[in-house]
Amino acid sequence: MKEGNTELPLDKIRTFLFKNNLIGNENSEIEVHQYSNGFSNLTYLLEIGEKSYVLRRPPVGAVKHGHDMKREYNVLRQLGLTFDKVPKVYAYSDNIEVLGAPFYIMEKVEGIILTFNEAKKRQVPAREFKVISNTWLDTFVELHTLDYNAIGLGELGKPEGYVNRQVTNWGKQYLKAATMEIPEALNVMQWMQDKQPAKYDHCLIHNDFKYDNVVFKDESWQEINSILDWEMCTLGDPLMDLGTSLAYWTMHSDDGFLKQGIPSPTLFEGNPSRLDIVQSYAEKSGRSIDNLVFYYVYGLFKVAVIAQQIFYRYHHGMTKNPKFAMLDKAAQYLSVRAWRVVQNGNIW
Repeated sequence: MKEGNTELPLDKIRTFLFKNNLIGNENSEIEVHQYSNGFSNLTYLLEIGEKSYVLRRPPVGAVKHGHDMKREYNVLRQLGLTFDKVPKVYAYSDNIEVLGAPFYIMEKVEGIILTFNEAKKRQVPAREFKVISNTWLDTFVELHTLDYNAIGLGELGKPEGYVNRQVTNWGKQYLKAATMEIPEALNVMQWMQDKQPAKYDHCLIHNDFKYDNVVFKDESWQEINSILDWEMCTLGDPLMDLGTSLAYWTMHSDDGFLKQGIPSPTLFEGNPSRLDIVQSYAEKSGRSIDNLVFYYVYGLFKVAVIAQQIFYRYHHGMTKNPKFAMLDKAAQYLSVRAWRVVQNGNIW
């Protein structure tokens, strides 16, 4: 997960850490590594002697509303008062002179982040994925039972009208970031407008809940220490949260482009299917899932838009990371796949 040293302004970061009582010596040596997994907020490991911290900042050229560091910091701070599956946060800064962007400092959570490469390296046996998926899903359901008012997050979002706003806003974001014509994307946008559910539950939702955004305690896979990456957390329909997770839940039976584009540990033998996840979620949560195709299509389109937005930044020279170069093709593929799911009426 680590790349080499980055070009962070270490002197300024060192001063910030010292002023916030996170290090005792302003001249301490800092070793920096960038976590390379993911396509969104930039995350760095700071190692200072025996201490380790994690720094989070938005990507270069990103719009603020999608990468609001202060909002994410406040969510973690409030959640941490009563929910033990979030990393501790220590300090936030919106002083652009320090880093060139807002950022915050949080703890480095010990444990296992199960990326595709990590699962491959560990050669996780098929029988263990049943435990892994069950623990992952139990934590997902637990998250959806949290009393957001009691936590102090009642003002985080507006649950009423959430589905319509999401369908409309993701469509607008796609059009704003489009770099090629994708007829299927327009078809999906119109279909979601027509088929969106009028009634739905609402709760605290994560909006990016997948294997590599949780930290397992150890190789027993029976406990999750922490949930990461809360930048899109809000109050809304839990089934839209599930739909996003399903979009990332690639299966061994999926075609090659999808498996290559979203190389999730869910590809390995022993993982339940997307339909199995839906049925287990319904049983564990007590929620009926009557409009499954809508939620999966929404998830696919949302991921397509995210890919297109990142490619837009790459296309316009706002970032030069070569792994972004083919994301326009990913956006096209996911839009076509979403429209195919609409026509076929299933999620496998």
